[in-house]
Amino acid sequence: MTIAAVERALKVLESLSGEPDGVDLSILASRLDLPVSATHRLLATLVERGFVSQDAATGAYGLSLKLAQLAFRDLDLRGLPDVGQIVLDAFARRTREYCRLAVVEDEDLVWIARAQGATAGLRYDPPMGAGIVLHATATGKAWLASLPEAEALRIVCSRGFAASERAGPNVIMDVDMLRKHLVETRRRGWALAVEEGEIGTVAMAVVFRAGPAEDAPVAGTLSVAGPSSRMSEPRREEMALALQEAAREMAEIWPLRRRQMQVPAKPVARQQADAAHPVGTSA
Repeated sequence: MTIAAVERALKVLESLSGEPDGVDLSILASRLDLPVSATHRLLATLVERGFVSQDAATGAYGLSLKLAQLAFRDLDLRGLPDVGQIVLDAFARRTREYCRLAVVEDEDLVWIARAQGATAGLRYDPPMGAGIVLHATATGKAWLASLPEAEALRIVCSRGFAASERAGPNVIMDVDMLRKHLVETRRRGWALAVEEGEIGTVAMAVVFRAGPAEDAPVAGTLSVAGPSSRMSEPRREEMALALQEAAREMAEIWPLRRRQMQVPAKPVARQQADAAHPVGTSA
């Protein structure tokens, strides 16, 4: 398969993401700006490999669960969600709001764990599959503020200031506004997004490091978000203290992630043998 074909196949998967009812062949071809015949060939290959399924009744194409299975298998092997989940759960109980953990990956952030602390009233519970828009989220601004300003601006400008349809009225639209927000974030020690990523929501975030040392590299971010009616200014000070404390705890426990990743995984054949003949049974 050529590089161009691989790229087109990946675009098919991306286009099908977030479509619970599937997408018709002709609509998908139009989205991808590809001939219907070429789109059909790509889909046929992806169906054969188990990444895509076709609804027998409607003919629409949608993602199977294979991608999710592969992603969770990879996360399980890395030990990413488990190592910080205890801290994240305690943070959610303390704030009584929706909390998330993201890790730095190249020049981006990726959600890997969440905890819902709200037990009554409005519940903010966004999907974990959505990408992090760096300039429009507290999470993104917390990480950008930890970088040299020139590097942070380069990363955002290379992607542009486009925002999602759900973006709030205060979303950052230019370099000058972004620079001002990053200066404020560094001064406060935590990032704030008031109706930026989404209408009616307020989010706060801090970075945490890959160890307790002050010069340890930034490993990721911790964030808390909720309805603006609950995330009032007086409450934000309380949230900021909880964020900073959770970040220190996460930095203390994060080196366990490296030790988990150093534990070699069993070969596939050994895993299959263990599953077929668990401990305490005879061969």
